[in-house]
Amino acid sequence: MSGTASRLRSHRLEVAWGAFATANFAVLVWLFNYQTVPFHFVWVSLTLLYGARVWGPKVTLLVLSCVCLASTLTLGYAVYNGGTSIDELTEIPLMSAMFLATVWYARRRESALGAAGRAAERERDFVRDASHQLKTPIAVARGLAELLRDTEGAPDRRLDLADLVDELDRLGSVAEQMLLLEVAEQPNSLISQDVDVEDLVVSAVRRWSYGASRSWRIAVQAEGTIAGDRQRLDSALDSILENAVQATYERDAIDVATTIVGKDVVVRVTDTGCGIPPALLPRVFDRFTRGDVRKEGTGLGLAIARAIIEAHGGKVAAYSQLGRGTSIVMSLPGVRPPAAAGLGPAAGSTLAR
Repeated sequence: MSGTASRLRSHRLEVAWGAFATANFAVLVWLFNYQTVPFHFVWVSLTLLYGARVWGPKVTLLVLSCVCLASTLTLGYAVYNGGTSIDELTEIPLMSAMFLATVWYARRRESALGAAGRAAERERDFVRDASHQLKTPIAVARGLAELLRDTEGAPDRRLDLADLVDELDRLGSVAEQMLLLEVAEQPNSLISQDVDVEDLVVSAVRRWSYGASRSWRIAVQAEGTIAGDRQRLDSALDSILENAVQATYERDAIDVATTIVGKDVVVRVTDTGCGIPPALLPRVFDRFTRGDVRKEGTGLGLAIARAIIEAHGGKVAAYSQLGRGTSIVMSLPGVRPPAAAGLGPAAGSTLAR
């Protein structure tokens, strides 16, 4: 019984249309004054329904045959009783042709979307496999370059080999981040658990404040937990903080603040760095977008952050003024209040390094 109820819920549009079509055919039989208006309602609604639910060929043929038969019987009954002209019967093949045109268009569109989806999946598989396969040869090449650097006698050759090691490190970082980005875009790869908002943010700032000499300020006004993948969320926040560090210099300020807006936790990372050019701002979350080529980086950090945040059902946006700084704002849904009062948030604390 529960299986039947489940199937009805999954096909409630079809069930509703069936009731609507039956009612209109009944009106056509019982109330001749309406003439063929109910008949047209049935065919137009069928066309709209098929646009929303593209059925397989067998189901489509069955539905079309049933509607044609019902239309012929009800219109024939109306003609027999003098409710309409026999010429109205010619509209049945016309309505059928209109419906078949919709079927042709909808199936072509579905086929095109399927092909595009398969192409995108092949591209993701290629990038994921290529990134994975590149990691080993890059590591081997880096080891050989380090060996040559340490054994080579000429200073110029050592400098060249040191540059080679740096470039291999950069290439390895790109491969690692590409792999992370491809995995991050798959919501079904998330390992969900309760993530404490305050611990997530404070831990990330603490990690970065040790290695980056900036004026770090943190204001946590959001307490509670969200359901999410802690490792991925750490990566997303690290990518945003890394972007802030790359855009600033020593003694510049980086502020991290959290608030609750409705049922979302909002994390805002604001820096007083170089800012993002207006022409670049709409593309700042695209892959390989870099605002300042003089800075280190792969241009994948913010793309990774967006992929992870959107996989959690959240949103991220960037606001910037050139020469004055940038704010990256991410929101994550489903925040739950803490079960019991803790020691309180780290509101207004400062971490200067």
